[in-house]
Amino acid sequence: MELTEVTKNSNIIFSGKIINLRVDDVVLPNGKVTTREIVEHNGGVSILAINKSGKIIMVEQYRKPAEKILLEIPAGKLNIGEEPIECAKRELMEETGYIAKELKHLFSFYPSPGFSTEILHLFLADDLEKGVSNTDPDEFLNVHEYTVDEIKGIMQKGLIEDAKTLIALLYYIR
Repeated sequence: MELTEVTKNSNIIFSGKIINLRVDDVVLPNGKVTTREIVEHNGGVSILAINKSGKIIMVEQYRKPAEKILLEIPAGKLNIGEEPIECAKRELMEETGYIAKELKHLFSFYPSPGFSTEILHLFLADDLEKGVSNTDPDEFLNVHEYTVDEIKGIMQKGLIEDAKTLIALLYYIR
């Protein structure tokens, strides 16, 4: 059975610094026409960073859409034309102060493919040197280091609610 939808019309109804919102008219496989609301996002990176003691580096920050402080792995948005590995190096240093001697791309995934074009590239950084963090002017966070057993306990309590972080941690501790 054919599953592809064909776009007839595409209209950007909002253009912002981080996202655009567009509405597409599409022809479904059965020939009917419907609309799709799509958030355009340039994508980003997430970094599973392990220090020399084997501890996982996490950041804690307030997330306005969730209206709460979340515990996450370091991550950030790709700049236009930026390579994911360069973004991962930059974001790890900015958010945590750690510099990765080597980054390994693990996999990429769509966190919300039902409405967003965002793709996240997950990297492993396990040969780290401590430097100085340099967060963006509008970014406030705390850096924490946890053992795998501590992470398992935190996860069992339901205290990690961020999808990219759950994906990375479950991948790592499996």
